[in-house]
Amino acid sequence: MLKSKTFVKKTRSGGVMKVVREHYLRDDIWCGSEVCAECKQETTVLQTDACIESNLCSYPHYIVPDTNVVLHQIDVLEDPVIRNVIILQTVLQEVRHRSAPVYKRLKDIIHEKEKHCYTFTNEHHRETFIEREPGESANDRNDRAIRVAVKWYNHHLKTLESGPDGLKVVLLTNDQGNKQKALEDSLVAYRFEEYIKSLIANPELVDRLALSNDDKNEITSSKVLFPEHLPLSKIQAGIKSGSFIQGSFRASRDNYLEATVFVQGEGEDSTEILIQGLQNLNRAVHQDVVAVQLLPRNQWVSPSSFVLQDDGTAKDDNVDEDEEEKVLKLSAAEAARKPTGKVVGIIKRNWRPFCGMLNVSQIKESTRHLFTPADRRIPRIRIETRQASTLAGQRIMVAVDGWPKDSRYPNGHFVRSLGNAGEKETEEAVLLLEHDVPHQAFSQVVLSFLPKMPWTITPEDMAQREDLRHLVVCSVDPPGCTDIDDALHCRELENGNLEVGVHIADVSHFIRPGNALDREAANRGTTVYLCGKRIDMVPELLSSNLCSLRSNVERFAFSCIWEMNHNAEILKTRFTKSVINSKASLTYAEAQMRIDDTSKNDDITKSLRGLNKLAKILKRRRIEKGALTLSSLEVRFHMDSETHDPIDLQTKELMETNSMVEEFMLQANVSVAQKIYDEFPECALLRKHPAPPPSNYDILIKAGKSKNVEIHVDSAKTLADSLDVAKVDGFTYFNTLLRILATRCMMQAVYFCSGMDSDFHHYGLASPIYTHFTSPIRRYADIIVHRLLAVTIAADSTYPDLMDKHKQSALCLNINYRHKMAQYAQRASVAFHTQLFFKTRGILNEEGFVLFVRKNAIIVLIPKFGLEGTVFFDAKDKVSPNLVFDEEGPTLKVEQHTFHMFDKVKVTVSLDSSNIQHQKIRMALTEPVIPGISVPAPVAEPQAKIQKLDR
Repeated sequence: MLKSKTFVKKTRSGGVMKVVREHYLRDDIWCGSEVCAECKQETTVLQTDACIESNLCSYPHYIVPDTNVVLHQIDVLEDPVIRNVIILQTVLQEVRHRSAPVYKRLKDIIHEKEKHCYTFTNEHHRETFIEREPGESANDRNDRAIRVAVKWYNHHLKTLESGPDGLKVVLLTNDQGNKQKALEDSLVAYRFEEYIKSLIANPELVDRLALSNDDKNEITSSKVLFPEHLPLSKIQAGIKSGSFIQGSFRASRDNYLEATVFVQGEGEDSTEILIQGLQNLNRAVHQDVVAVQLLPRNQWVSPSSFVLQDDGTAKDDNVDEDEEEKVLKLSAAEAARKPTGKVVGIIKRNWRPFCGMLNVSQIKESTRHLFTPADRRIPRIRIETRQASTLAGQRIMVAVDGWPKDSRYPNGHFVRSLGNAGEKETEEAVLLLEHDVPHQAFSQVVLSFLPKMPWTITPEDMAQREDLRHLVVCSVDPPGCTDIDDALHCRELENGNLEVGVHIADVSHFIRPGNALDREAANRGTTVYLCGKRIDMVPELLSSNLCSLRSNVERFAFSCIWEMNHNAEILKTRFTKSVINSKASLTYAEAQMRIDDTSKNDDITKSLRGLNKLAKILKRRRIEKGALTLSSLEVRFHMDSETHDPIDLQTKELMETNSMVEEFMLQANVSVAQKIYDEFPECALLRKHPAPPPSNYDILIKAGKSKNVEIHVDSAKTLADSLDVAKVDGFTYFNTLLRILATRCMMQAVYFCSGMDSDFHHYGLASPIYTHFTSPIRRYADIIVHRLLAVTIAADSTYPDLMDKHKQSALCLNINYRHKMAQYAQRASVAFHTQLFFKTRGILNEEGFVLFVRKNAIIVLIPKFGLEGTVFFDAKDKVSPNLVFDEEGPTLKVEQHTFHMFDKVKVTVSLDSSNIQHQKIRMALTEPVIPGISVPAPVAEPQAKIQKLDR
């Protein structure tokens, strides 16, 4: 033991606690090198035959990167070329403290055997540990610790005696001061950039270098385009005094010169501040945390009604004011003004590597090019690359290094290529990366916690569970479902009442708290369903086999069993860990056919009929309480069995059996929510759906008014009643359109910890309390709920994190984020497959409805395909027609015709592939006929009848 430090620490309760910290040093820590004769090590990691060929270091060498190199050049360090790396404990700890994502990537590098990376615990070695000197900063102390460790390695491996061609240990740094001190200590030290540029066999690595400050100064111009960002100290003082507001920056999808800053408040007090124009946006990037200064009230504006998308042409840094900004300012002088502000500083950058494509410079032999991200909310990025001709037409990844105030664009560097644009595998990779979906194969460490096969239920298992194998249990799911979470049963009891059981896969039996399998599932948060592909939250052995409640096999379940009367009133509820044997795995259509077929009277069919009858009563009662029945168009693709391309698509049909399953899942979730909250009022994981602010309903009320229908939104009940009676003679689709629009007005439902919130209400379901219990194979929230419920019925033991409301709350934040990104990824997958579908269809003529009216466009919904598209009226290459926009309506008069919301129109639909990265469905108006605007409808070509194949 070197020494012990004693200090006092305040506790949460206001008391004082004495803490003694002891630091142990050792002599027997291995160095990891194969040439070492002193260390008694069983295995070696650093090997001379794995050394890198370098012009600077023509001798065998190991490299030691300092902290800044790891933090900023991780993209290069990940390359297979970089081998024989010594990662010091000092560096590892500092990286962990400063960047969790980089720390995870560094750990992955260390675990790759081919990389020959060795972690040396220099902070616990007697000869390499150093104390911080009086007046020395923590950063300077760490730099010195790194130099001391490099010096020790050189002495330890006797590299100083091995001559000019012998083994050396090389320090790589980006800090000129650190390099200078290393040279004064007779160490071999280089700046990281000069070392990478010396790797003659791998010139492509130069493209992946993050720009240093010196490089950034070379690239930028002398003209200041943006206001200076305020330092953090001024920002913090401004937030404290109330002159600045902190919020999350959200760039607009429809208008690249507009954004909002979301300011989190208590309950429903969250607000949004509008930002317009390049100067006021001030280099903020989507999802950055920013400081905003409100403009004087007389400078407040309204959101632009223009759909304004960057056309892909590179803008010059010296443009004073774009035409688009003039358009923006003109459009902002109408209607209800919103709080408007400007970004004065960046509190936290939320940059990540972005996917997109290179815009190759037209200047001959130029190495500077613009990169266009796939996400329209991200600005173009200027990068240097010598591979432009190779990368043209490919999807690539680029990381941002900085955004100087005298550059129209941020600066960045090339990370890697993903493949040719438009190819299915490439686009799928982009989709997953852009939505931050963890999709790598499960690691061996994770897989090691799976049960060993063949797996069987033992007598000990049976002794701890209720045997329900005799019950007529069956599952009802979509076609092709292999991860079956839930199964149901209904039977008559001797007293004349009914017993109804919801049996849920007992995933928490297989995934124990805190192990690698549990941590991986917690990180993934949810299973992601793409068209024709599923990215599992848990390994397939569990998701499609041991946990899946397949028919005719014995499975562990967590059962919620009610005794109900024939009026669907719950008389008793109990929960039990059980063993079941499902008698049938049915699709919704198969279950519906059984219910409807009067000749069938077997036990499964009788159970289904009983469930269906009760479900109708439960649904009616729920709607009477004010639960909303909303609508969204979901499409189902029929895939070719060999090419896996979409050959047909149609909107999903819902049957009675869909509703039947849904009602019992809802009821089980409510019953479980109440149980775990009663037992654990501080740490129950629940789900709430906040009521939307009244302003969210403005568009819905206007849509109703346009057809002389009144919509009341005082409560969920009044809204539900209004929607029920909203009808227009001769327009049967009107009610569905209203419900689709009402869905857009809703807030996002979220998971939360009961001890950290007071509002539990679920607005859409009109339920005072709710959770998720019924899908633990595909949602991590349900696993936590299972663990809580198991503790309440003494079926399992608790553990510290489960009872810690702060840990639960942090977990909820990640689950909410993963859930939201999974939804976005799913929509993007549908959009991509819709494009594939239209690629071979040419131009189709379809009927649609105007869903929204904008200042220069109408947004049309085609119910047949569940497809939305924009019909623009101000094409750049044509003379614009006379447009009159009325925000109150809202209506848009184009020449002599006025468009209202929900108007029926006919449009041509085709795929526009002119921009390969942003391929889109193009719509053009055919009816109503407006001279100069409408295009003639295409002549329908006879199509070969396509056989529908279900995925």
